[in-house]
Amino acid sequence: MKDRIFRFIESSVPQLLELETELTRRPAVSPDSGGRGELDKCVFLESWLRSHGIEQLERYDAPDSRADGGIRPNLIATLPGGEDALPDSEDEGRLWIMSHIDVVPPGEASLWEHDPWQLVERQSGTGPGGKALGRHIIGRGVEDNQQGLCSSVLAALALQDAGVRPRRTVKLLFAADEENGSAYGIVWLVKNHRNLFRKNDIALIPDGGDDMGASIEIAEKNLIWARFTTKGRQAHGSRPDQGANAFLAASDLAVALHCGLSEKFSARNPLFEPDYSTFQPTKKEANVPNVNTIPGEDVFCMDMRVLPCYPVKEVLAEVDRIKAGIEAKYGVRVSYTTPQCLESPPTSAEAPLVQALSRCVEEVYRVKTKPIGIGGGTVGSCLRREGIDSAVWCRIDETAHQPNEYALIDNILGDAKVMALLMMGEG
Repeated sequence: MKDRIFRFIESSVPQLLELETELTRRPAVSPDSGGRGELDKCVFLESWLRSHGIEQLERYDAPDSRADGGIRPNLIATLPGGEDALPDSEDEGRLWIMSHIDVVPPGEASLWEHDPWQLVERQSGTGPGGKALGRHIIGRGVEDNQQGLCSSVLAALALQDAGVRPRRTVKLLFAADEENGSAYGIVWLVKNHRNLFRKNDIALIPDGGDDMGASIEIAEKNLIWARFTTKGRQAHGSRPDQGANAFLAASDLAVALHCGLSEKFSARNPLFEPDYSTFQPTKKEANVPNVNTIPGEDVFCMDMRVLPCYPVKEVLAEVDRIKAGIEAKYGVRVSYTTPQCLESPPTSAEAPLVQALSRCVEEVYRVKTKPIGIGGGTVGSCLRREGIDSAVWCRIDETAHQPNEYALIDNILGDAKVMALLMMGEG
């Protein structure tokens, strides 16, 4: 039966090209990036799936008056588990495979070799660094995240063709708004439809990896974005004795935070690269427009990526301690906001999902996998905060957001085989 499923996937290139072509020609760019949202693309995908026999489809539309139809659509396709699975009301959990239907804008048009919204197929070529490419497709979104989307669909169609029901119920989630923070996607679903997800569910997010398929992302650093406002007393540049230099105090604060937090939260974890917490001053806003005025207000931002062993509240308590020292030293007042402040508990490397995925990847690609952590953020962190074991994995060349974004046909088909094995419980 497995051989039949693999043969179906290998022979499904015409369906794959049809699906990738139609998805690519429907820009699904967020209104935050000047687009009209995902509705056209989602409506097509829903119709295409139904015409290919996937009929258990549900839409969950997040309201957004800026987008077409006033909504940001999230689509879920369900493949019921086999007869040997426990009843759905008490099952061991469903397998979610979550991809996203939105894409980023093309960027500088002159860097593209052709219209980014028209799929181009090539039998060979050269990638970044002179890498020789096999058969591949080019267009905005073909890898990020249509590769994962199409792989999950091909896996589902292969099981359907073979008359095989997955070991556990499978939910294919095609989400909105991943590229701009998921406020209308997974974050909205968790907040407004929490009953969609169950305690023992597991999730694969095919939206990150490496060109061998070896990396399984199971952890993310805690994230703190902070915006510090320092208020002193404006004065003439020649009379610092009459003022309180907000810029000077803020500069000292930035250094004190960088050094003090790095020293206090100094643990290392080889799962991550870099393997330590980072506390980086980043954005600096303008203060006074002229050279000879001591500024009475200054604003800067910090990006903090903290190993999961340190709770966010512990980091912020140390921020408050350092801030108080600067206020006393310079006679200023410092306040701050945290536009983003997220904790992300890791998925264990020993979790059944991770172990099963590792075995499936090894069977298809003949590579040994390794668990990794990242400093960036994925939708996996949102699900992990809900207690759902999640793994981010696919085999990609990482051309996301680049001009002439491409995806290798072999990667799409290979990933579909991995997903089919996972659906069947073969891992």
